[in-house]
Amino acid sequence: MITMSNQIELRHLSYFLAVAKELHFRKAAEKLYISQPGLSRQIKQMEAELDVVLLERNNRNVRLTKAGEYLQKELEATLENLYAVLANAKRIGEGIEGDLNFGYVGSAMQNIIPNLLIQIRNEYPKTHFNLKEMDNQKQIDSLQNQDIDIGFVRLERVPKNLVLCPILEDSFSLVLPQNHALNKSNFKDLSELKNEPFIMFDPSYSPNYHQKIMQIFDYFGFTPIVYHKTVHATSIYKLIELGFGISIVPSSLQIDSTSKVKFIDLDRIPQRTTLSAVWNKNNKNPILPKILQFVTDLKTS
Repeated sequence: MITMSNQIELRHLSYFLAVAKELHFRKAAEKLYISQPGLSRQIKQMEAELDVVLLERNNRNVRLTKAGEYLQKELEATLENLYAVLANAKRIGEGIEGDLNFGYVGSAMQNIIPNLLIQIRNEYPKTHFNLKEMDNQKQIDSLQNQDIDIGFVRLERVPKNLVLCPILEDSFSLVLPQNHALNKSNFKDLSELKNEPFIMFDPSYSPNYHQKIMQIFDYFGFTPIVYHKTVHATSIYKLIELGFGISIVPSSLQIDSTSKVKFIDLDRIPQRTTLSAVWNKNNKNPILPKILQFVTDLKTS
């Protein structure tokens, strides 16, 4: 049976993680703003208390033992959760009901997120929001690391520890300059535009979404001429307005009729794209369960 005195403190764990990351005592000591001999003593004290070797050292190299590798992996997750708990306790003590970090793809900011924020503000006015536009994969990575609490993605599958909640099934719309000859009354199908340049969302922003768009072109039997790629709808609209091409976007990204681009709904094609909310089921943020009720209500509204 392993016994341990009370001599190991939170600072020992932080010191160990710093050395485990750098694998260099001097560099770790500089980042921690302590002396190298002092850091070395703290790590040796921790190893003595645990009665286990965590780091193998020689004049040239530092490397983790098997026990050290295990401890690094477990501590990173545990301490991150602990710091989050302490931060939440501080906020509650200051009278703040919660701090919520959102990630989202651009189309979620048209209606879904603004409506959600209004509901949250009305019910929990002391909740603070942090909003960051991110591609799908960055949101997944950030949810796994709990850098964000909830994301809005266009994905069909996510890792098992994440929950995916479909919010909006979206059709697609063709985007043209206002002076384009085609309009809602004379447009027949997309094949009429096979010789025109297209402006597309960059595939790296959302491979799943890009595949869905390409299925539309397959449906009409041609491969588009792609002249420009970007990750922002506003950039797409500006390029279209300037005559650089045309595009296809989710219908939820349509903007008002006073803009210099026009939209034609492609609602007769079978392809659809789904905007979903996603969160980590292991997230301990105390405000998150309260907010998820609003999210699930979006699904039924």
